[in-house]
Amino acid sequence: MQNLQDTSESLISRLHQNTKLKIVITTHHKPDGDAMGSSLALNIYLKIIGHHVSVITPTDYPRFLHWMPGHEDVIVYEGHENKCLILTHEADFIFCLDFNNLNRINEYGTVVRTAKGRKVMIDHHLEPEGFDDYRFWTNEASSTCELIYEFIKKAGDTELITKELADCLYTGMMTDTGSFRYRGTSAGTHRIIAELIDKGAQNSLIHELVYDTNSLLRLKMMGYVLFQKIEVLEDFNTALLYLNNEELARYNIKTGDTEGFVNLGLSIEGIKFSVLIIDRTKLVKMSFRSKGDFSCNDFARKYFEGGGHKNAAGGQSTLSLEETVQKFMTVLQDYREELNQV
Repeated sequence: MQNLQDTSESLISRLHQNTKLKIVITTHHKPDGDAMGSSLALNIYLKIIGHHVSVITPTDYPRFLHWMPGHEDVIVYEGHENKCLILTHEADFIFCLDFNNLNRINEYGTVVRTAKGRKVMIDHHLEPEGFDDYRFWTNEASSTCELIYEFIKKAGDTELITKELADCLYTGMMTDTGSFRYRGTSAGTHRIIAELIDKGAQNSLIHELVYDTNSLLRLKMMGYVLFQKIEVLEDFNTALLYLNNEELARYNIKTGDTEGFVNLGLSIEGIKFSVLIIDRTKLVKMSFRSKGDFSCNDFARKYFEGGGHKNAAGGQSTLSLEETVQKFMTVLQDYREELNQV
């Protein structure tokens, strides 16, 4: 990883020289497999080497991740604000995983920013904000879980990787690489995966737990999306999908149930850019995916308060769903030529 920015050497020394440090681990809003995999893996590792650790998520996360080791100890900030405030302000270190801008953890971001503990960012997304005191970052990693493995390896502690820790890392690497098919999947990624399986990671079972535990309503929602909701904008080689509150309620959609829907549009022949826009009441949330050289990250950052990777990014809007869709259609006009390039 040629562009690895690493200021962790003194941190690793402190983690080894001191025991019973108070540590908080947090990750982004609506955590996915990589967010929870990296958080729970680091939680296991730091406890093994003797520290007091709390995992705090800004919001809830998908049920298909609740099987993961350490899930029962996770504290959700929403509904437990006072407890999280105390833990965070008492922490010696706050590990921020799978995000690089404090607005990605909603209201909890203010708590983290004002806490006296040293902030540690371990992440692989583009253009970090710079709130961190220690950094283990590169956009060349397949996932934050891959970076957690490298962090443990740098600490000289790979022999401490348990079956449970391996399961967590495998989950994040599998989900963030689209089951190892995305461009960011490297030979190094596969070498780490082989080591995790050697450590006991249950690769087949993990795939089943994450991808093959759909509710009937989620499958019906997917059918509805495929039949009625995907709009192909042929002049822009773009697929558009948007869902309102009534549609989410009709299918009793829970956190994580729309995971992967944005990829349905991108799977259509000839489509280079796909967007999923969902009314989440407080905010309109957006997911972007692209093929080739079209930068979702630049698009999301410029127009929708977002960012991420070149071919996968997220964003948000304070406008209504209808206004957000209209804004998307308007700004898309400027990309007609770029999206029609062969």
